[in-house]
Parts: sequence; structure tokens; C-alpha cells
Amino acid sequence: MWYAIVAEDVPDSLEKRLAARPAHLARLQALQDAGRLLLAGPFPAIDNVDPGPAGFSGSLIVAEFANLAQAQDWANSDPFVIAQVYQRVSVKPFRKSLPA
Repeated sequence: MWYAIVAEDVPDSLEKRLAARPAHLARLQALQDAGRLLLAGPFPAIDNVDPGPAGFSGSLIVAEFANLAQAQDWANSDPFVIAQVYQRVSVKPFRKSLPA
């Protein structure tokens, strides 16, 4: 089943985010390589695709896991969690409707 992982950054997270980004992306790439990643990306802190020093306010990941516990465990092990980029992470079941 699909699960939505919605994370909110701590204030002024950009430096921590940049330091942990390679490890974070490697985990996402592994999900993609396994055919289990629907989408992933950050929320710019301002209305711009490249927010520059304003950074990001959080992230959204939609990926496939066997169950909610596995999705939560995966989210809790994210390098952004370990580096304290995220102050809050929510994991919820997600049903993809469109596009079909």
C-alpha cells in the first residue's frame, strides 16, 4: 500500500538539510530503484521553485510499504530525522486515485 510521509522542518533548517541531503536522496533512490516511490520532494519556504537561502519548510514522500509500521520505521530512520532537519513527521496510508 502507498503511504504519505509529510514532514515539517525545524526553523532555519537549510544548513542541516544540505549536509544530510546525499544520504536522504540515496534512500529515496533505493525506493525508486525498487519501484516503490510514487513521488518525493521538498516544500519551498517561499513561492519559488528555487527558494535560495529561504530554504524549505518540509517534505512530502509517497512510497509503497507492506504496512504502516514499516512506513513509520522507514520514516523514523531518514537522515533528515537523524540530523534534526524535521521537527515533525506524519505517516498516513494513501490511496492513489489519479492519474490512473
